[in-house]
Amino acid sequence: MTIKWSYMDHWRAQGPAGPYDQWQSKLAMKRFLQQVAAVGFDAIDTFDFRIWQIFEQYGSVANYQEFVQEQGLERIVNTFHGVYYSPDRYAPEVPATHPTIIEDFQRTLDMWSGIQLDNIIVMPGSRYFDEAGVPDDGLKHAADVWGKVGELTQQYGVNLTCHHEFYAGIRTRDQIDRFYSYADPRYVKFFVDTAQHCIADVDPVDVYEKHHERVTGFHFKDTRHKDVNDDYRMFPDAEVSAKTTEKWFYEMGTDEGLVDFEAMMRSVRDHGYSGWISVEHDKADKLGGDYAESTAIARWYAKNVLDGIYTEEVAR
Repeated sequence: MTIKWSYMDHWRAQGPAGPYDQWQSKLAMKRFLQQVAAVGFDAIDTFDFRIWQIFEQYGSVANYQEFVQEQGLERIVNTFHGVYYSPDRYAPEVPATHPTIIEDFQRTLDMWSGIQLDNIIVMPGSRYFDEAGVPDDGLKHAADVWGKVGELTQQYGVNLTCHHEFYAGIRTRDQIDRFYSYADPRYVKFFVDTAQHCIADVDPVDVYEKHHERVTGFHFKDTRHKDVNDDYRMFPDAEVSAKTTEKWFYEMGTDEGLVDFEAMMRSVRDHGYSGWISVEHDKADKLGGDYAESTAIARWYAKNVLDGIYTEEVAR
């Protein structure tokens, strides 16, 4: 049993002309990947909408992964499927849109087939801006389509795994539990985001305990705030539109963090999870923050606190 650490490729740095991200050029990407490797990460995750930049800059996904490996990292582990959800064309809870969703994933998997991914990560329900969220029949429709997509992704050796944002329609503990009760565990997996759950007043440790058998990955990041003002209903994106909270996400090891990462890691260890844990720093540069600093702090915390918790029990 072992844990390896992957870094989700949110990143931004300051240059002479202002902020830029690692996809600006091959040189920027090289610097980013070398920084991530230097502090001790083993691999990276990415967004699958980056595919067009990958094709333009590197020619193929396999070439990009080779470039990643040249900078000292093992591979690309996961991709996050970022799609604009709309009830008229792309919404898991609306059956009329399911053929479009399945067709979309067939194209996506073909484009990424040059490398072996572990997971393709999805938001399992649309953004619902009403208090009730996705109704029960919508949860069943979403579970149905993701089962079909998961059956497709497994033909490529890739898990279809679900990530629950605090602003999404499947966000509360009750909604999450009902969704997974309807979803086929063979094809619909669970990707735990510690901060997103905590913001939505869902205990990330407890929800992992409940559904650990289908968990195929994690985003480890912290928060200092729960959403107590219905900010999740802010249009179009509660992570940037909320009026009461300027910055939602912080690195592991932050002061005043609400996520109990030590309890989380004990649970991960005790349930026998091995493999990859992804560190994510979404919008880390808000309020004067810095991606490089957050990444170094998080990796230090993983190495000096969490790795010890995990290996302590294994050594007994």
